[in-house]
Amino acid sequence: MTLSAVEVHKLKQAPALDGVLPTILHRWSPRSFSDRDVSPADLKAIFEAARWAASSYNEQPWRFFVGRRNSPTYQKIFGALIEFNQAWAKSAPVLILGAARTTFSHNDAPNRVALYDLGAAASYLTLQAAALGLSSHQMAGFDEAAARKALEVPENYIIGAVIAVGYQGEPAALPNEQMLAQETSPRVRKPLSEIAFSAWGQPADLG
Repeated sequence: MTLSAVEVHKLKQAPALDGVLPTILHRWSPRSFSDRDVSPADLKAIFEAARWAASSYNEQPWRFFVGRRNSPTYQKIFGALIEFNQAWAKSAPVLILGAARTTFSHNDAPNRVALYDLGAAASYLTLQAAALGLSSHQMAGFDEAAARKALEVPENYIIGAVIAVGYQGEPAALPNEQMLAQETSPRVRKPLSEIAFSAWGQPADLG
């Protein structure tokens, strides 16, 4: 029997970890979204959170295209998605595309961390969404050239990811078994010994 949305949400929660913000542990990436719209106040709040992310030289290189359901911007972002992502993302009430300026505005020098800074802002966005009870799913599966053309993104901006935002829906609404299996499987993460080093390949002593 397929798990309910409530059951899946509980399944996806990371184990409680001392000192780690609960919102981080609660955030996960569903593909099933309900028909419920995101309120203007909540939509504004998630971008306010993104606005306050750190960036090199305080450049704030990120730009976000915000598409609300049935809007031209939504259709442009949706149209650039690969078929697999279109199959589930069509239920999300908000689609967002991130881009970042690749040169600094104060001297036009290359900004090699522009995409990194965009990712930081996107992380703030998704964590704020989770704190508000919203769900988000970030995806790389889209035609970058098509998105750039449709949204007229300047060449000196690098395109990041598409983010679907909304409220978690029932897993049974997903269009195929592959998506359903992914939706209802437990979350897993690499141990700290594989990601925090004191030297290459040597786990850091984190006490």
